[in-house]
Amino acid sequence: MKYFNNITELIGNTPLVKLNKVNESEALVLAKVETFNPGHSIKDRMALKMIEDAEKAGLLKPGGTIIEGTSGNTGMGLALVAIQKGYKCIFVLADKQSKEKMDLLRAVGAKVEVCPTNVEPEDPKSYYSVSKRLSQEIPNSWYVNQYDNPSNSVAHYETTGPEIWKQTNGKITHLVVGVGTGGTISGTAKYLKEKKPDINIWGIDTYGSVFKKYHETGDFDDKEIYPYITEGIGEDILPANVNFKIIDHFEKVTDKDGAIMARRLSRDEGIMAGYSAGSAVAGINQLKKKLTKKDIVVVIFHDHGSRYIGKIFNDDWMKKNNFI
Repeated sequence: MKYFNNITELIGNTPLVKLNKVNESEALVLAKVETFNPGHSIKDRMALKMIEDAEKAGLLKPGGTIIEGTSGNTGMGLALVAIQKGYKCIFVLADKQSKEKMDLLRAVGAKVEVCPTNVEPEDPKSYYSVSKRLSQEIPNSWYVNQYDNPSNSVAHYETTGPEIWKQTNGKITHLVVGVGTGGTISGTAKYLKEKKPDINIWGIDTYGSVFKKYHETGDFDDKEIYPYITEGIGEDILPANVNFKIIDHFEKVTDKDGAIMARRLSRDEGIMAGYSAGSAVAGINQLKKKLTKKDIVVVIFHDHGSRYIGKIFNDDWMKKNNFI
């Protein structure tokens, strides 16, 4: 008989799929479709790693409560692992996150706290601050802090990077990743650059985020920060997991272009992927003149489009935001 002992054994080993219709460049563009993870996102990888490392360090004890500020996907990954190991979960989300994400987290037994989006990170009402406060107030709890937790990027150094290298027979020339916590791009790129130093690492950013300007100037500019609609990428802080030295270029993509491309992925490629996947492909197309027929591009599709049914896949929502 062949079977898995529990759902966490299905994490990783996701496929590469060629993009045939939405790719405007001459390069071969391959999507690493992370929706095949059991929690339907790449965050399952680092959720498992962060919990296992916290157990080893004595930070997470039997019967404990896992607390995290999350856009939803990390929460789902943490919840799936927590179910197997007997932990409780409390997740803190910004109110711009889709209702689907909140309902999904409740469906796997988590308690969800919702905080305002348009406040400073230091504000007591921000989801960063509320997460920290809850971890201090609740006994036998552990604050994950995916932004600064080194296990986040290590998970991708140990799994995502080696998978891509093996799947492309070492022929990959470009890695394209939407950047939020920075764990995916930094861990994956570290492994790939050790194998092949001249690989190009492109980070996808959004307007309203600080990454691109900080990467190019070293200046953290508050004027770059303003509310944006795109989910899963961009930040108004500098997470410790973002290794700016390993990233060769940041490309900003508008809210509108990311949303429209995510819809095209579904309709033209049959790949139901999330907002950041749309942003990443739109970013590749913006940079198409930098690519040749000889290039092999791997782009990470972080999460599943089902998380965004009420948003980017809803015509009324798209019209309300003047996207269509």
